[in-house]
Parts: sequence; C-alpha cells; structure tokens
Amino acid sequence: MPPPRPDLPAARLLPYKPIIIAVPPNAPRGPSMPKRLAVLLALAFGLSPLAPAGAQEKPLDRAAIEKIVHEYIVQHPEVLEEAMMALDKKQQAAAAEGQAKVLAEKAALLFDSKRQVVLGNPKGDVTLVEFFDYNCGYCKRALPDMLGMIDRDRNLKVVLKEFPVLGPSSVEAAKIAVAVQRIAPDKYLDFHKRLLGGRGEANKARALEAATGAGIDGAALDKALGDREIGATLEEVYGLATGLGLNGTPSYVVGTQVVPGAVGIARLEEAVGKARCAASGKC
Repeated sequence: MPPPRPDLPAARLLPYKPIIIAVPPNAPRGPSMPKRLAVLLALAFGLSPLAPAGAQEKPLDRAAIEKIVHEYIVQHPEVLEEAMMALDKKQQAAAAEGQAKVLAEKAALLFDSKRQVVLGNPKGDVTLVEFFDYNCGYCKRALPDMLGMIDRDRNLKVVLKEFPVLGPSSVEAAKIAVAVQRIAPDKYLDFHKRLLGGRGEANKARALEAATGAGIDGAALDKALGDREIGATLEEVYGLATGLGLNGTPSYVVGTQVVPGAVGIARLEEAVGKARCAASGKC
C-alpha cells in the first residue's frame, strides 16, 4: 500500500444521518415498490447508499429489521400485490419454457406413440391431443366437441391419452380402455362413447359393461388386462402430462399450444387453425 501523500487531506468518515424528504401527493412516482423495498432492506442491513466509501455502520438486529419491514409493508400493502404479480409472471414464463422443451423433445411420444388411440384422419395435417379421465365431468361435456371436430374437419388427426387422475376407479376404467384399444382398435370409439357418455361413476364394472356393449370378447379382454403394456401405456401418459405441467382434465395439445380445460369447440378450432397456419406458412 503506497504511503499517504502530504499534499492531500486525509479522508474523513462522516456520520450517517437519515434525510427525510416530503414528497407532494401529485409528484411523479419514483422507483417501483419492490425496488424501494430493496433499498429499505439495504438500509436496514447497514448498506446505506449515502454512506461514504469504506464507512463501517453497525447493522440493525433482527427485531429492528423485522419492525422496519413490517411497518413498510403495512404502510405500502400494494407492494405485496406487485410482488405476487411479478412471481406469477415469472412462474408462467418458466412453465411456458418447460412446455416448449417437452414439446420439442417428446414430440414423437406425444403425437405418434404406438400406444395411443388415433381417431379422425391418421394422416391429418394437424394433430389434436386430448388428455382425459373417464370420471371427469368436463371431459364428458367436451366429448361432443371432439366428435364434432372430427366430423367437420376431415384433415384433423385426434389422439386420445388416458390420463386417470381422479382416483382408483378412474385407473380401473383406463386400464380396460387401454386393453380395448390393444385388442379391438376398430371398436374403441364405440366403447369410448359408451363409457365417457354414460351416467354414474366410471369403474371396472362400468368399463366391462361398455366393452360388452361394443361387442368386445370378454375372454380376450381379460387376457389383455394382464399385459405389461397396460401399465406402460399409463406411465407414458403420466410422464408426458408431468413434463407439460398438466394437473387436470381435459387438457389439450395442438401443435405447440397447450390448452387446459374444457374451452369449447370454438377455442379448439381456433387452436387448430393457428397450428395449421404455422405448419403451412399460409395464413
């Protein structure tokens, strides 16, 4: 360290004194609430931006800091709302980023898995994927939407993913549905409409009844239920749903769009139109 120069005065540490400035109500707003709170915390921890460089200030104890922060939040409760909005925005951005990654990395499993149910045009230019539960009331109401879209759009491919999230009965029904798809894919839609469109709880007994009504052989179905592929199919769907952040049914994927909830046929057709536009480049 070089010796002090005699021609320069020695540095002096000035004591810190708070400065209070009265701001008129109609004055322009300064920094946002989170920024002001950050400054407040910096002051509370003895990191005053007004103190000379090298100044050593005694930090406040925990009780004093909590008192300062508490008083500030009580006087400015809007800071909590602003913080929650910022958190929500950050979480939404993170979720969208995660969904985009899964859509890119798991596209083959999502749109073309060998285990999935395919309705409509298998070679359609746009694929609509539906995650559903046989005990989901909203899925029951959305069934006509899916059937209507297949009838109205002859170039639409529809993929159904068994996603039982509403309890053991839903899992039992889903397992039978997967077995039906494996042994009688041509009769799956009839079975699906009978079970999802029926009244009451969808369970093993109801699913077997729907299978019988669709003309599916009971002995073949019993044998298929012992296949390991039944569990593997459901695990595949659970993995996709987890990666996409899906926590309810129905949920849809159309192109790169994730559409949660029973949004109605108009919203789904809008999503299909956007996907078709993006794929063709002709909007």
